[in-house]
Amino acid sequence: MKQASSGKGLLQQGVASRSALMVAMLRAAHQLIDTPLVFDDPLALSVLGPEHEATVRAAPEKFDAGVVRVLRAAMAVRSRFAEDELAQALRDGVRQYVLLGAGLDTYAYRNRLAELRVFEVDHPATQRWKRGLLEQAGVAAPASLTYVPVDFERDDLAEALTAAGCRLDQPVFFSWLGVTLYLSSDAVFDTLAFVAGLAPGSGIVFDYGVVPDLLNPMERMGMAYFAQKYEAEGEPWISYFAPEVLACELRALGFGDVSDHGADQLRQRYLASRNDGMRLGGGTRLMRAQVN
Repeated sequence: MKQASSGKGLLQQGVASRSALMVAMLRAAHQLIDTPLVFDDPLALSVLGPEHEATVRAAPEKFDAGVVRVLRAAMAVRSRFAEDELAQALRDGVRQYVLLGAGLDTYAYRNRLAELRVFEVDHPATQRWKRGLLEQAGVAAPASLTYVPVDFERDDLAEALTAAGCRLDQPVFFSWLGVTLYLSSDAVFDTLAFVAGLAPGSGIVFDYGVVPDLLNPMERMGMAYFAQKYEAEGEPWISYFAPEVLACELRALGFGDVSDHGADQLRQRYLASRNDGMRLGGGTRLMRAQVN
């Protein structure tokens, strides 16, 4: 089963993802700006490499204005949500974790559970870049981590995971953050169908963009701003979904437990006790789907 990429973006030219860097810089800025932390990541700054870490430390206020402030909150919340749901999967006995489009995620290097196998799936260019940054930071890859370089235009995800030692006949938990916007709808559902066909107990957390017509004017403006920004940088946004329709389609694929989480639910779960104005927009949502 192939997970196609979204077009002629930078990755096809062998250039690491710029959106992955921006997301990582927002996670790093969260460590400096927000108290208490929603998502505590002691490696968030060092994984950026010396140059970008210095940029964030020198002027974190650049990440605390306008729509960027809302985006920073979204990056912190989605990372926390994914790791909270992973923790539940671990309690249920899952011992394999796959990060699809891992970017500069640092979970594998913070993981203290030796029996949990972590597989980072990403484009070879992005993985080379990340491994170079980690080397500069003196962060070693643990024995529990396996890198799975995948050219999403050419490679079969199931074959790549199997070759890397992932047991697809046993439960697997997937995190798929910051990816679906860049893929065709067919590619998104191809991947979701693959997960739905795995062993009972498997599951996935992913975020997705909401169809603009369902957003309020301010949310549409925010989404349009970032869509134009990333398109100009060679990473256009392609796919958007209607929450209720997407949930129905997931059930039709065979997922038995589907839960969709919008700004209101996530705010109540993670931001209800705050008084610093940290807020979420409604342009993207988080979905969790489990194979029963």
